Amino acid sequence: MGPVLHGLIKLQSIENRLRAVKSKLTRCRRTVIFQENLLRTLQNGLEAKQEEVKLSKIQIDRLELELKDRDDHISKYRTRLNLAKTNKEYASILTELNTSKADNSKIETQILDMMKNIDADTAECQELQKQIEEQKEKLDELRKTSEEKAQVFLDEIEQIQVEWDAAAKDLPGDVLDIFKRVAETYDGESLAYVELQDEKVQVYSCDGCFMSIPTEVANQLMTKDEIIRCTNCTRILVLRTPENQ
Repeated sequence: MGPVLHGLIKLQSIENRLRAVKSKLTRCRRTVIFQENLLRTLQNGLEAKQEEVKLSKIQIDRLELELKDRDDHISKYRTRLNLAKTNKEYASILTELNTSKADNSKIETQILDMMKNIDADTAECQELQKQIEEQKEKLDELRKTSEEKAQVFLDEIEQIQVEWDAAAKDLPGDVLDIFKRVAETYDGESLAYVELQDEKVQVYSCDGCFMSIPTEVANQLMTKDEIIRCTNCTRILVLRTPENQ
């Protein structure tokens, strides 16, 4: 192999380091995003529960107004009951009165149940609010430590990028373009080493896709300094040397 392929091996090594640090930076920031989403979930849950309490109170107000109106009717029934002139009229009014009382009792029970639910929902709101405050404190601390770590990674990325740019300058433009395209396809892994599977019969394979490589391709890599790509996975093929074992 000549300077082009050796240059690609060097660039691949730097690329691997660069992507590893970028991955650490992404994970660092993802942790903050996860905690932000958790806080948002708690806040949404609190808002939903507060809305339930609000609607329940409106419903109770409506039922209490209905009860007041029905109490007025019951008072009228009692007045009519006292003025009834016949047993039949008395019995009819009494039936209406008892029916109204029974309906009122159901409404009162409904109101009591709703008030119990409001108490439970209010307690849940208080617990959610407590969790939100705790999560905010945790998130503030996490943001602080995360920003410190992120800055370390950013500084390291900047330094490695300088190395990457310097190594890239030593490569022809068309070769660098191929390297970049393959890197985007295989998450940075542009190169694949030609592995000798059987020394006796000279059987080679690509360590990227594990497909067989013709012997003449291995021979070309030994004698020529040119880009040869795996016909199966399209990675750039290189030979292993004592320097890149």
